[in-house]
Amino acid sequence: MLVGMSEGAAEDSVFSSRHADPRRDAHVPGLGSGDDGWSIHMQAEVRAVESYPVVLPCTFSHPQHSKHSSLQVLWRLGHGQSATVLYRCTSRPGAPTCEPRPQQDQRYRLEGNPREHDLSLRINSAALQDSGRYFCRVEIQGREHNGYEDKMGTRLRVEAPPKILALSVEGSEQAGYRALCRVQGSPLPDVQWLGADDLLEGSPIGPLAQDSTADFHTVSQLRDVEPGQQYTCSASNPLGKEQAVLYVLPPRPPLSVAGASLPLLLLLTASLGAKVILLVGTGVWMVQARALQGVTCWWK
Repeated sequence: MLVGMSEGAAEDSVFSSRHADPRRDAHVPGLGSGDDGWSIHMQAEVRAVESYPVVLPCTFSHPQHSKHSSLQVLWRLGHGQSATVLYRCTSRPGAPTCEPRPQQDQRYRLEGNPREHDLSLRINSAALQDSGRYFCRVEIQGREHNGYEDKMGTRLRVEAPPKILALSVEGSEQAGYRALCRVQGSPLPDVQWLGADDLLEGSPIGPLAQDSTADFHTVSQLRDVEPGQQYTCSASNPLGKEQAVLYVLPPRPPLSVAGASLPLLLLLTASLGAKVILLVGTGVWMVQARALQGVTCWWK
């Protein structure tokens, strides 16, 4: 369940959700806690929307005799040897804030106050690549077993509406043409091809990559594209829909050199504006127009 935007400016808005899980509502002992009164509490899952900030909640309890100790807070993405430390700070007795390490990435900020048992982490401008499992850890200087963390962590899912990254045609008059539509989004968008009057049968190309980007990138192909026809790539998921229209002009005879590349005229129209791409030989001119923003032209 997606929770809406909080009050205030858009840049200060936080999206999150909680999936009910009775096992995570109880106190979860941290590593090394034993019977000494320490425990860590985290949500099972948090969801965010791309480009908005998100907060990963993490709180802990501890015996009162340790409240004057120096605390070190650590957040990491993943576990084991592949884990990445994203944030580390030190909270000293009497200090108003938790001092981050030098050269700390400013996208990450401690939202909570360790002295109030709150280690929540804020991620500014969440990206699809931020999706993964996060672990919160607190360390107490001067204790024999000084590390405490939740064993399960929090699963962050960053969602985004569909975005058509590229629409192109490849092939030749002899071998035939095919159209390619590269799409990004989370959940992974459903891609359909439409002709002038009917639904066409496309097929995905994959896997695109062996890493996590395969979870939100896909390429769909449409075979047997015919010059002089119009084709629409339509991508949709629960967060939205985007379309791009492709016009393929009939090829002209080469002007000079036999076998030269045939020019094609592609016109892409998307939900936020219009793009025109003109392919002549090996050169590409692209003109992009958007409402109330004028026209920009450049050489690619």
